[in-house]
Amino acid sequence: MIETLTSIARRRPGPRPASGPQAPPGVLAARGRRRWLTDALIAAAVTAVEVGGSAADGAHHGHHHAPGVASYLLLAASGVALIARRRYPVGVLAITLGLALAAAALGDTGVAWLALIVAFFTAVQARRRAAAIASLIIGYLVSVWPPWLVGTGGHPSLTFALTLLIGLLVLLSAAELIRSRSQRAQALRRTQEEELRRRASEDRMRMARDLHDVVAHNISVINVQANTALHLMDRQPQRAREALTTINDVSRQALAELRSVLGVLRGADEAGGGQDAPRAPAPSLDRVDELAASMGAAGLAVRVERHGRRLPLPAGAELGAYRIIQEALTNTARHSGSQAATVRITYREDGVEVDVDDDGAPGRPAPRTGGGHGIAGMTERAQAFGGWLRAGPRPGGGFRVQAWLPAGPGAS
Repeated sequence: MIETLTSIARRRPGPRPASGPQAPPGVLAARGRRRWLTDALIAAAVTAVEVGGSAADGAHHGHHHAPGVASYLLLAASGVALIARRRYPVGVLAITLGLALAAAALGDTGVAWLALIVAFFTAVQARRRAAAIASLIIGYLVSVWPPWLVGTGGHPSLTFALTLLIGLLVLLSAAELIRSRSQRAQALRRTQEEELRRRASEDRMRMARDLHDVVAHNISVINVQANTALHLMDRQPQRAREALTTINDVSRQALAELRSVLGVLRGADEAGGGQDAPRAPAPSLDRVDELAASMGAAGLAVRVERHGRRLPLPAGAELGAYRIIQEALTNTARHSGSQAATVRITYREDGVEVDVDDDGAPGRPAPRTGGGHGIAGMTERAQAFGGWLRAGPRPGGGFRVQAWLPAGPGAS
């Protein structure tokens, strides 16, 4: 049960597709409707500007320059085509280019290019740069064709050709600038999303370690005492009562520590506390003696040795060292069959080293180091604060867990 709980908490979110997380069908449908409405409004606005501008231009220059029905139809068709510009950027670009050139051939050279400019920017944003550049080249060549007659009678002037070329280059530069800014913004959003997912994954791993350490230790003690009470209930009721008393005390301690872990997740500190707020300080190396006493109730005699001058550690490193000792002793009680263990805490100038040794059980192999989450969780704890952890059988028998946690910048 414990392994199942911690394995569920350890599950990391799987790899996401490049397009980001998939929204529910209803959200996708609403998003599609909003996008279609936006494109329809843009198409209507462009059509109105083109048709209205062409009519105003014809009225300004007199009756002979008034556009005909064919011009209005071409302008309206180019504006309406913009509705499909997101789905078919290249096709819409080709259509608007052809319609704009046809309208220009009929004499509408004022606003006939507005739909083409919108389709051009859409194609650049959709990363259809080759098609966009090709549309500029085609439009320019048709406008000045044949180029060797530029400046002669009845053909575009040299000033017009140079001005048109400069304008198209400016248009291309503006589109590229907008595209690059859009890509940078998307890359920044992806980076932020990846950072949020990474932090969420780290929080899940930290929660998994805390749940494993708190639950596994106390449940192991309760399991041992419950078995003792069952075997001695009829023959030695007094010892059975003592075992039940121990179960009561350990279960109360387990509930308090679980409230402490869950209180962090619920933001109990920011909310001003409450019934679910932590009721005891976070465990530290000063409480290892209490831990040893609780393991004694589970049938494991623990001797605690301290060497060196007490070194203040960051709160996270203090808790990490305590949890490593707790997990190592829990594994000893559950798997090794040993009746005694030794905890050595050695303070040095740059950090603290903790060693947990047991003598093992005669004729019983040392526990494997690759199963379960205990050793993996201890290793992750040590590495999270810039330290390391080694675990394996001792040469003379038994098992050893050795960890080092620095007190310098690596522990912050």
